[in-house]
Order: sequence, then structure tokens, then C-alpha cells
Amino acid sequence: MTDPRIPLRLTLVAAAAALTTACTPLGLFATLSPKDPATRVSRGEAYGANPRQTVDVYVPRAARGAAPIAVFFYGGSWESGRRQDYNWVGRAMASRGFVTVVADYRVYPEVRYPDFLNDGAQAVRWAVDNAARLGGDPKRIVLLGHSAGAYNAVMLGLDARYLRAAGVDPTSVKAVAGLAGPYDFLPLNDRTTRNTFGQAADLTGTQPLNYVTRTSPPAFLATGDRDKTVWPKNTKALAQLYRDAGAVVEERHYAGVDHVEIILAISRPLRSGAPVLNEMAAFLREHAD
Repeated sequence: MTDPRIPLRLTLVAAAAALTTACTPLGLFATLSPKDPATRVSRGEAYGANPRQTVDVYVPRAARGAAPIAVFFYGGSWESGRRQDYNWVGRAMASRGFVTVVADYRVYPEVRYPDFLNDGAQAVRWAVDNAARLGGDPKRIVLLGHSAGAYNAVMLGLDARYLRAAGVDPTSVKAVAGLAGPYDFLPLNDRTTRNTFGQAADLTGTQPLNYVTRTSPPAFLATGDRDKTVWPKNTKALAQLYRDAGAVVEERHYAGVDHVEIILAISRPLRSGAPVLNEMAAFLREHAD
């Protein structure tokens, strides 16, 4: 008898392979993968005039009172990505009690650093402005992301200038979470970072680890020990600076997990690969409540 799960397995493998090669869209995965119970209440709402300045929102099905807001930024080397291909992340976080905003942002070659950070800050501003109708608490925000999106999330939490410029009180960000994020990538030795950051007048100012202080928002920093795309040293270095500064950090290294598997482990069918979702969500809830 044919195993009915085989097509899904093949789809997941194909999606993972696509993400491995170029962080390409996960359309098949997003369409066919089993998802957590949640409600999508908003799709493609604009936080800016550009077509890529849009968000999707997922909310818990049984929320009691105003829930903390999670804003998620996907990876893609600051060159690609689509919010709709990460609906499984939005639903997973909503199932853990967060009003979850999955944000698109402009990418290279349309923009370079720091424009995607400005977009991220504007997405957070949109979440604050719309919190009441979404059932969220604008004073309890967490930021999370994977790969380039982890850089965006962590940088917005550490360098308050972007949120302030967008009209957001930085103290409303109660915690950040970075999965396989690049936080320490000088000198610019590869095409992607040269294209995206090479024009910056102050290269040291592009690095998240240069903004850590004792009052930095608590951080959940995770990586896989098989990651050859963004080396685990990035997570180690940032976590150590957090500890040196006396700030709150939880550092996780998942055995046998690579750059792709750490984000796919959030999905229902691949969750057994690593306890990423449970550990990250627990940390974020602890500091947002």
C-alpha cells in the first residue's frame, strides 16, 4: 500500500532544499505543511507605500485579554523572501499565545542597509498602531527572526534609533529572538554582505554586537551546530557580550541541526528535530508577561 505521507515528505524535502540553495520562497511548504491552530485576521496590510511593505497577522484562537505581539522577520540574505511563505511560523507563534505579525520588507537591489531596518521599525509601528483591533498589547512586543531576519530583529532591539525614528518607544520591546543570525560579519568577505552593507560609512555600526549594554532587551539566541551558512560563532559572540554586560540571554546550540533545519523545526511536521519553538516561545513569554 502507498504511504499517503510520502508526497508531503517529498514536498518538505524539496522546500528544505530550495531554502538551502538560496533561501528561496517556501510556497509548497507553506501550502501543504500541517499547521498549528490559529486565525489569520489580516493579509497583505500595508505599513508603507512600497508593495513589499506589507504584513500578515495571526492571532490565538482563545486569547484572554490583550496578548503580547510578536513581529517575525524571515531570512533570505536581504535579497529575497515572502511573508506568505511563512504562514506556518505565524500560526505556530499564535498557537503559543502571541498576536503574530509576519512582515515583508524591501531587499537588495532595491535597497541596502539600513533601509530594511527602517522597514522593520515601520512594521513594528504598524503593530503598535493596530494593536487594539488585533487583540494585542502595544507595550509588550517581542521581535524574532531567522538568518538575515534574525539580524533585523536583534538589531532593532539593540539599536534603539530605528524604533525611535518610527515613533515607537524602544522599551515596549521586551525581548528578541535570533535563529542562526549574523551578528559579527566583518570584514565583508562575501558578495551578499558587500552588496548590502558595503556602502555604509561606518561598517562597525552595522554590527549588532557593538550595541549590547546592560539594559539591552533579553535575547534568545540559537543556532545549529551543523550550520555552515551563518557560522555558530555569531551566536556565541553575541551571547558572550550579553553575559559580559550583565544583560539577560539564553543561548542554545542544537546538535545535528543546520541553517535551514533550525527554522523548519518550528513547523508542525518537523518539530521533533529540535525544541526550537517551545524553548523560544517560553523565553519570549517569560519576558513579555
